[in-house]
Amino acid sequence: MDTESSWFEARLRMVKEQIEQRGIRDPRVLQAMREVPRHLFVPEEEQPYAYEDCPLPIGFGQTISQPYMVAIMTALLELRGDEKVLEVGTGSGYQAAILSRIAREVHTIERHQALAQKAGERLQALGYTNVKVHVGDGSLGIPEEAPFQGIIVTAAAPKVPTPLLEQLSMNAYLVIPVGGPGGQELMRWQKTPAGFEPKELFPVAFVPLRGKEGWKEDQWYSR
Repeated sequence: MDTESSWFEARLRMVKEQIEQRGIRDPRVLQAMREVPRHLFVPEEEQPYAYEDCPLPIGFGQTISQPYMVAIMTALLELRGDEKVLEVGTGSGYQAAILSRIAREVHTIERHQALAQKAGERLQALGYTNVKVHVGDGSLGIPEEAPFQGIIVTAAAPKVPTPLLEQLSMNAYLVIPVGGPGGQELMRWQKTPAGFEPKELFPVAFVPLRGKEGWKEDQWYSR
């Protein structure tokens, strides 16, 4: 597969078979998944598998999430188009690119300098100019850019980081996997006038969120 039309057909098939058939109906999420060239966000040797129903390695012990997981986490934010959102765990930049097609402004933070730099260059080259890549401890969020009208965390935390909850706008959602190597649950927290309302969704498997409010290096060994 080496033509743009072939890649486009692969994306259409991915959206229809992996995302729509699993019940995701948000038209803006579906369109973003059809448009963003996932194969350009994975290492060259992984490109033949870019539109398959699985996560893929991107280096530094990190992965690009399964397409369905990207779609459902995005849909769970219930974005309307005028929001400023935060992604914790930039990785390849693919999730940020999807968010950029739906939100007004995207901030994404990555602890690996090399991954952040490569993702930033890729996003700029592909025209996703409303994304700003930061390097740092994502478990602490980006307080100077808060509040956010949506937050996605693409790595599993031992508990929901308090700084991220504090950086949510009123009525906004935080979507995050919580748990360890033995099992994780995708959760959605909403900030309401009465406080934070958590909801457990379904089991997931993510790499660990490292940082002050995440897993320490000696608590969850990466292979």
